[in-house]
Amino acid sequence: MGAIAIETKRLTLKTFAPTDADDLFACITPAITRFTTWDPPASREAFADVWRSWVSAIHEETEHYFIVRAKDDECCIGIVGLHAMQTPCPELGIWLRLESHGQGFGKEAISAVVSWASRELQPKYFEYPVAEQNIASRRIAESLGGSIAGHRSNAKYNSVVYRIPNCVPR
Repeated sequence: MGAIAIETKRLTLKTFAPTDADDLFACITPAITRFTTWDPPASREAFADVWRSWVSAIHEETEHYFIVRAKDDECCIGIVGLHAMQTPCPELGIWLRLESHGQGFGKEAISAVVSWASRELQPKYFEYPVAEQNIASRRIAESLGGSIAGHRSNAKYNSVVYRIPNCVPR
């Protein structure tokens, strides 16, 4: 599949590369990981273990990670993950730096990945697990036609799992 680039009105989403690691690490704070299943890495070295696993998954085409940058200044905003790519129902995930919250970047980025993956992977639908209290992410799913299809729990929070339709007719 190789490197992928997706452009929207305000964002550029590109395949994560090791050169993105420092910019992305600088975005990770306890506030943004409140609604993630993981906690902030303790160090750049610990984060390197994480992103190296991303690079392997990208190479194996089981997952894809898109670094999200603002078009106007190339500022790193966050990352979108597309997990379980080789299944009929890939899973979406996103986190964005705190300063970019409330500006519609999450919806723009997820919409772009759903559109790209709908064409390229032709899934039945996408799953999008969201912490019950994460109203902003829930609104993203609902704006894309998502409906609650299940529930999950982890050590940090309870989540609802949205089913988002493939946006390209099969």
